[in-house]
This record gives sequence, C-alpha cells and structure tokens, in this order.
Amino acid sequence: MSETGSQPAHQAGRSLDPHLGRYAARTAGMTASEIRALFAVASRPEVVSLAGGMPYLSALPLESLAADVGQMVATEGLTALQYGSAQGTVELREQICEVMALEGISAHPDDVVVTVGSQMGLDMVTRVFCDPGDVVLAEAPSYVGALGTFSAYQAQVVHVEMDDAGLVPEALRQALAAVRASGRRVKFLYTIPNFQNPAGVTLAVQRRGEILDICAQHDVLVVEDNPYGLLGFDGQTYPALRSADATNVVYLGSFSKTFAPGLRVGWVLAPHAVREKLVLAAESATLCPPAFTQAVVSRYLSQHDWKGQIKTYREEYRERRDATLAAMDQYLPAGCAWTKPAGGFYVWLTVPEGLDTKAMLPRAVTQRVAYVPGTAFYADSFGSRQMRLSYCYPTPERIREGVRRLAAVLEGEMDLLHTFGTVRRRTLSGAQTPTPDTA
Repeated sequence: MSETGSQPAHQAGRSLDPHLGRYAARTAGMTASEIRALFAVASRPEVVSLAGGMPYLSALPLESLAADVGQMVATEGLTALQYGSAQGTVELREQICEVMALEGISAHPDDVVVTVGSQMGLDMVTRVFCDPGDVVLAEAPSYVGALGTFSAYQAQVVHVEMDDAGLVPEALRQALAAVRASGRRVKFLYTIPNFQNPAGVTLAVQRRGEILDICAQHDVLVVEDNPYGLLGFDGQTYPALRSADATNVVYLGSFSKTFAPGLRVGWVLAPHAVREKLVLAAESATLCPPAFTQAVVSRYLSQHDWKGQIKTYREEYRERRDATLAAMDQYLPAGCAWTKPAGGFYVWLTVPEGLDTKAMLPRAVTQRVAYVPGTAFYADSFGSRQMRLSYCYPTPERIREGVRRLAAVLEGEMDLLHTFGTVRRRTLSGAQTPTPDTA
C-alpha cells in the first residue's frame, strides 16, 4: 500500500521517522515540556505571560557588567577561553562555598562540582543513582524540569503530599511504606524546600529535621534543589537541609535566579564519594563546564555587590508578588484559591470545580494571557484544576492586566459550565468544541 493511512501503525510511524526502530527504549520517556511549548505564543507582545519563570534582568547593572567582561577577556582571555577542569575552577568553587554559607552550609570547595545550570546537576545525580524502574519521591506538585529528567532515565515518580507548610512528614512515611510494600526501591527524595516551584510554599523549619530523619531511617538520599533560597521577601534566609546533614543530602544550587540564567552556571555539593561519581558523569557529558561563563560569574562575585543585587531582586519580586495577590483578590471569581508565597517566583492557583486549566489554555491565549496548566507539574496527570502563575518578569501593571484577563476567561468558562453543563474548549485555531463534564 502506498498510502500512509493504509499502512500498519508501526510502518506509518517509520515513514514519518526513518530512525524509529533505532532509538533507545528510554527515549519513550522523553516528552516536550508544556512550558517550552508555550513559548511561541507567550512571547507575543500582546500576550501577558504569567507562564515562564524568567528573571527580571533589567535590575542588573548591565553597563558595568559589560565593561568587566571586556576587561576580563583582555586580561584573562587565554584562560577564560580555554578548556578547564571538569569540576570547575577552584576560585569559583571557593566563592560558591561563601554563597552557601548564607544558608548555614559549611562546605569544602573539593566537594563542589560546577555544572551547566543546576538542571545538569539534577541530570547527573539521576544518572548516577537511578536504574530503570527505580522510584524517586517528589513533592506534589513538582518542578517540571525534574519530572522530565526522571522520566528520561526511566525512573518512576511517586508524589508526596504538600500543604501550606511544605512537604508533609506523615505523607512521606506513607509513601515510603507503600513503595516498599510494592517491592520497589526508593533511590532519593527530590525536594525544593524554599519558595517551591511551582507551588510557592516553603518547608516549615520545624519539619526539616523530621524529613531528614525519616529519609535517613529508610536509607533514602535527599536531593535538595534550592535556586530560590536567597530570594525571601522579608530578608529571611532559611537553613538549608544540607546544613543539618552533610552525609545524606546532595545540594543543587544555581546563579540563574540570583544573577543571570543565560550564563548557565550552577553547582552540586555532594558527599565526597558521590562527588567523584559526579565528576566522571560531568566529564562524559560536557568534558568541562565553560571556563568563560565561570570566569564571568567569579568576577561578578569578586567585583560587584552581589548581596546588594540579591536585595534588589528581592524588592522587585516582592512588588510583583504583591501586585499579583492584590489583583487576584480583586478580580478572580469565587471558588478560586491560591498560595501566598513568601519568596521566589510563583503562585499556585486552584480554580473552581468543573474547570480544566489545560483545556481552557487555548481560550486564555486568545484572550492574550498565558499560564502553565497544573498537569505539567505532576507525573500522574493530576493538577487539572490548578495552574502556575509566574510574577517575576512582567511589570506590576502588566500583571494586574494579565490577572484581569485571566479572571474574564475563568468567568466565561464558568458561565458555559452552568449554562450547558459542559465547557466548550477553544482550539488554537479559534474553533470551539463541546466536552462532557467528566473530561
């Protein structure tokens, strides 16, 4: 048969991709990020994007940074433009230890591995620890980039309940017992304890020791991802989990939120034996992290008031958080509920029962507002009534307008639900299709 529609499914697929039979089995777990899929529409100037978590880089002293980079190339170019160590430069690793000291972490530069963003660190940790079928425990909801990494390595994600005070210890105990009863093995707990992405909640200080004790009792590693820890709006810096347990916590850090994400500089702080495995993993992945971007970050930390810059970021994001919460109070319809973050980039919104945030996203885009549906942050398709709103990038005025537009979309969906017993879903082409209440 010459027509694709008459071919068996596997032959039809092969005709679209001649390499289909050559891929490794693990590629089946590689799926497109729902956030990346939004970029094309969310970047339109007429759309208020409450979707991506892009830092507000206009707060940086760009002119002085440009001058510093130029001087660095002139005086250090032969080193900064050359290959380097797979572990990262000694100078930057020493400076990273000074940054982590703000969170109560006492570390040695030898146990730090510089990475191409903390996402690379998470990838390496997962590659080092997880075999196909192993279980990773993760908060419900959890960071979409982490879920993609776990899936790519064929690890199974089991979510653990959170509340307004973060990860619930009893829920963690129950999850560990359930996994053990099923005959599977938990390799680590992945957690974002401070101003969590996407929920915006913070793990209560009084729970932190209990979480560490539970994991130690069950021989489960803790992977602490902490990109937002220095961005508390009241100036408070919470003690890192790693500060209380140097033997069973792997810490992931990043300069993407406190300096600039385009440099892609992050790090992993790990127990010494784990550090050795991570260096080998880094060598096989990138040979070495870029010496140039490390030199830029190192010079920034030594020549600029980086603590003052973090304070500036805090003030900018607090103003935007306040604008978001005020607009939600003013515009959102009854039946909505949301978190009240004390730092970071995100608010987690729950919409009235019967609405589906993924299904209504195309209509929201036609109304010139974008968000990320809650299903992106679960490995098990939950989150259909939730969405993540990011306040870090738009101006307060744009945030208020975006929330107003979002409220109009929600009210329109609720009117359809009440009138027809169904919500009409709009495709990106503008056509509407009715869907049953149970969708």
